[in-house]
Amino acid sequence: MQVTSKWLDGMCFVGSTESGHSVVMEGLAQEGATRRGPSPMEMLLLGVAGCSSIDVVMIAEKQRQKVVDCQATVTAKRAESVPKVFTEIHIHFKVIGRDLQEKAVARAVEMSAEKYCSASIMLGKAAKVSHSFEIENLSEDGE
Repeated sequence: MQVTSKWLDGMCFVGSTESGHSVVMEGLAQEGATRRGPSPMEMLLLGVAGCSSIDVVMIAEKQRQKVVDCQATVTAKRAESVPKVFTEIHIHFKVIGRDLQEKAVARAVEMSAEKYCSASIMLGKAAKVSHSFEIENLSEDGE
């Protein structure tokens, strides 16, 4: 796996992946300027949200759960001094579907956290990573 980062101007960079995708990242924007993209640290949290969400949906579906949506909210605390590493990361999943079983969703979250999500497991070497979830069961008419 390989990515590249190319400087645009100021503290703005374009990151590109070998699979052909690009994303704009920006540190501190100049005063009065609009930030054009997330910061690299925000990108790390987005990676954790995406990685763990993929696991939760995949595992839940293998358990024959009828998942309609999965939303992950990641909150983090950082050290106050440089390097400002993440010290705490919490991932909260909202799993929406039909006839979802709490035990199955709990197992999907647990398996992602303990075995499958490379991103959160890797960051867990430096930060305390925790997980929680909630379920929203929809009626047959989608509400």
